[in-house]
Amino acid sequence: MGVVEDFKKFLISGSLIMMAVAFVVGLAIVALIGALVTDIIGPLIAAAVHVDFSHLGALNVNGATLLGGALLGALINFVILMLVVFFLIVYPYTKYQDRKKAREAAAPPTTRDCPSCCNTIPIKATRCGFCTSTVPPVSA
Repeated sequence: MGVVEDFKKFLISGSLIMMAVAFVVGLAIVALIGALVTDIIGPLIAAAVHVDFSHLGALNVNGATLLGGALLGALINFVILMLVVFFLIVYPYTKYQDRKKAREAAAPPTTRDCPSCCNTIPIKATRCGFCTSTVPPVSA
């Protein structure tokens, strides 16, 4: 298969569509959290501290205005976004993986090691497929 055919296959695969949807949802979450910080959390902090949050730390250097409040707002935005990502994506996924591993560990084994060559063979095998030695049957 050539590069063009591989690219066409990638474009029509479901993974590209899922990635695009995840990107759009991620942008929407970032916009929502940005609005929350700018319109609600920022004014609440400004009211509690009795300082205009948007002009906090304003500094003029050669005609350019540096806004420390904007940096503080971006920092709060980042922390809230990371908390949302952790509690809505990472933590549930970790718990799901833990439950999945627990179910797999509870399943009876389907393979065993050959006592002669230490390769993995099916549990019902009577002869090793690697070294062809006779393997004792598994006791029930």
